Amino acid sequence: MSSSDRDPTGIIDDVRAGRRGADLTLTAGVLVAVFAALLPLMRVVRPSGWLLGAVILTAGILAAGYVARRYRLAAIAVSLIEAAVWVVFVSLVFLRDTALLWVIPTPETITRQVPRLVGVASEEIALGAAPLEAGIALSFLIVATTGLLTIVIDHVVLTARMPLLAAIGLIAVSLIPAIAVPSDADVMAFVLLAAAILFLMRADTRARERQKERDAERTAGVPATALGIGAIAVVVAVVASPLLPEPTVRAGAGGLGPGTGIDVTLELGDDLRRPREIEVLVMRSNAPSPPYLRVATLTGFDGAVWNPDRVRSVPLDGPEGLSEISVAPNIDVAEYRTNVEVLNLSSPWLPVSYPAVEVTGLTGQWAAVPYNRTVTARSGSTQGQVYEVVSHVPRPTLEQIRARPSRANEQRDETTQIPTDLPPIVAQLAQEVTADAATDYDRLIALQSWFRSSEFQYSLEAPVEDGFDGTGAEAVARFLENRAGYCVHFASAFALMARTLGMPSRIVVGYLPGEATTDAIDRQTVYTVTSGRLHAWPEVYFDGIGWVQFEPTNSLGTPTAFSPAASQGGPNDPADPATPLPSTAPSSAPGLSPDDGGPNDSGSTDASATGPLDLTPAATVVLGILFALAIPGIVREMRRRQLLAAARTGDAASAWTVVQDVAIDLGVSVPASESARSLGTRLVEQHGAPPADMSLLISAIERASYAPGGKHGFWQGEAIANAAVSVSRAMLAEVELPRRILAILAPRSLVIRPGSLYAGAGARARSRVRA
Repeated sequence: MSSSDRDPTGIIDDVRAGRRGADLTLTAGVLVAVFAALLPLMRVVRPSGWLLGAVILTAGILAAGYVARRYRLAAIAVSLIEAAVWVVFVSLVFLRDTALLWVIPTPETITRQVPRLVGVASEEIALGAAPLEAGIALSFLIVATTGLLTIVIDHVVLTARMPLLAAIGLIAVSLIPAIAVPSDADVMAFVLLAAAILFLMRADTRARERQKERDAERTAGVPATALGIGAIAVVVAVVASPLLPEPTVRAGAGGLGPGTGIDVTLELGDDLRRPREIEVLVMRSNAPSPPYLRVATLTGFDGAVWNPDRVRSVPLDGPEGLSEISVAPNIDVAEYRTNVEVLNLSSPWLPVSYPAVEVTGLTGQWAAVPYNRTVTARSGSTQGQVYEVVSHVPRPTLEQIRARPSRANEQRDETTQIPTDLPPIVAQLAQEVTADAATDYDRLIALQSWFRSSEFQYSLEAPVEDGFDGTGAEAVARFLENRAGYCVHFASAFALMARTLGMPSRIVVGYLPGEATTDAIDRQTVYTVTSGRLHAWPEVYFDGIGWVQFEPTNSLGTPTAFSPAASQGGPNDPADPATPLPSTAPSSAPGLSPDDGGPNDSGSTDASATGPLDLTPAATVVLGILFALAIPGIVREMRRRQLLAAARTGDAASAWTVVQDVAIDLGVSVPASESARSLGTRLVEQHGAPPADMSLLISAIERASYAPGGKHGFWQGEAIANAAVSVSRAMLAEVELPRRILAILAPRSLVIRPGSLYAGAGARARSRVRA
């Protein structure tokens, strides 16, 4: 017998057609929502093949799920088909070298190739600077995780019919790039995501309306609630986001977790203009004066930005780690030891003195970059690390460094590259300032003295007021015209001017020496370094000596100078020529503390150095974890209140749903085959529901379901809602405290609906036991 014979009026066909139409609408909404959640990622990772791959995979998964549902397959079968699409696509695009027939993963694929791609992608994320260039590994990570997210969202929206829960997940995913690299809110992306979420909630509500023929009042209430939630979300994103506190020191690609981070992209202006001093680390050293601590170097310059060096890294404790430095035979080298304790700095870049030849005491896996002698984390971060850095510092005399040329024969080409559109003022001023100098060193000293003279001013506001708050070639030219800026402008101008004179140069990001405390360990003064001491300075390469730092920033740090051989004493002479001589210029600036520039003479011999105990990072982590754990309970309470509000208008179905949700949260089965009267009787007999209130609820739901015009009035709605509350409380009170807490904090009803496959699992299990 055909379906038309069994259903001559065509009702069944209409219902099925309506269901297919609703599924198609929701599927399209999920596709748009997932794409909107990916949009903020394009500000962190440059759009390339990964974006097209993510969209194609998302569309393929959703199409497979839609077709599977048309054949009325079980939910688990739909998810398995979508997972198969994910496996085939990911294997064909990224893993075909080890996959059987290019699409079937092999043990080698799972145990070797996938972990390798994930490891490489993790290292690119940890060590790169936004916006990242997505290679094969990073593209694999993005596309694969997008596919998994799509499967989850599709199941939550089209199987569980819980678009609000899906909305929470999508919003969380869209916020990850903003958390990793703090920036202004992407308003357009959030508005598109909010619109997609509202569309999903509205489409789901209409599908429920057709399927269950809900009353007009209830149908209108849910879209209104959805619209209110979406409106609030948009208002928060557009209005409240700019008011949220920004990190003290932004960290280009790094620094998640407690404490502050480090920005190696030279975007320091906003942070210096809003300084909130945080003690980053404490240090002590046996060097004549506290050393600068570097975290990264930037060599490549494309005319717009300085790019962090992306060079080979090796295991820190391996044979190729931090090897001995190479200097000319007649150049003295002094060994210094610097001890550092990180208090509030979560970053993959480790602050080290230069040139480091050994770092000990670290926990976790760390890598060394031989090219610039920096140290980076392969797992973990700098937070809480206590370590010692051994550095071998070349000590040329003034005569020796004057005799050494600054040339790039042994350096990478990018150390001397100059953009073709470099404004002429940069080279012109470099020639004018150094016209009377006879050697490369004297030319650099002339530049340094010129920048630190009264012609220039340290200013955080001038770049903003005059429109050159950046590091590009045009910003450098404007800085040279206005002659007011901060460390980024001084360092960029110095490095570019050195290149126009044929000298290899680069920029270093790190920390200025800290402020001396009254504590000392082993007769070494303990210095405290705050977040406001994040700094940028230039380095120039000298043949036979290596990279030599200079300090052009007016009023900050200590300028570089070397002493004549006649004025030098023994190896431990305080007048160490490898150490910059003290500056007579003032060393204070907005957001920075004065730099003492040398050991404290207080003679304190305290046996320990302890920085002030700051519980803020730990408290932030704990509060964040508690808030994350509370989110399911909060969402569940919002849903309960919404249902009770509808129940008070006379909607018995909402009141009954409140009872069903509590039962599911407590692990009580709510199968679709069980009538309301049977379920209510079981809840009274076995789970402590009060008989009188349950009887009222059963009568109300039966009347609403079967009696003509079964709608209850407002005067009855209050009684129905109160009965639902009473039953819920009694059932919760009946169980032990741990189970009650679990039901409140991790409510199963958010993902399991009454009458679903999983909601009736308990009843089927008990039936098998009795059998």
